[in-house]
Amino acid sequence: MTLLRPPPTSLLDAYRGGEFQPLYVTTVQVTGGEARHARASGCVRSDDGALGIVLRLPHEMGGEGGGTNPEQLFAAGYGACFHGALNLLAARQGLAIAACSVHVTVAFGRDPVDGRHTITADLVVKLPGHDRTTAERLVRETERICPYAKMARQGIESTVRVET
Repeated sequence: MTLLRPPPTSLLDAYRGGEFQPLYVTTVQVTGGEARHARASGCVRSDDGALGIVLRLPHEMGGEGGGTNPEQLFAAGYGACFHGALNLLAARQGLAIAACSVHVTVAFGRDPVDGRHTITADLVVKLPGHDRTTAERLVRETERICPYAKMARQGIESTVRVET
């Protein structure tokens, strides 16, 4: 049995290059499934085969439920990234935070700005055994380095193109 290890804290080292330097790239394909609508009956598959899930519209939005949805996937990614960055920072600072947890609530709803839809995210970081000052400092530092937190705060570079 192979013992899983955390990534090296060298991932926290600042990059001084002039262009984006990818460290990992992945691609997923989303198809519409039975309802021909990804939110209602879609399938998600990663290019390496490690991810394969069924999407379902939640009951709260008039769907059948019984599967995951984009909001849960976003919450999972955000929480995992934040938890990982938090642990790397703590390790670099010699802090033991083995019992820490990150709880992410994502809401899909109406946007009062344009009348369409938007997503909000709320994170609660639990750091038992640490004083509030230390915990808040560590979380604020994590907010500055976590790519998902940066994306939520600043946006993300994104392109959309059509192929026929």
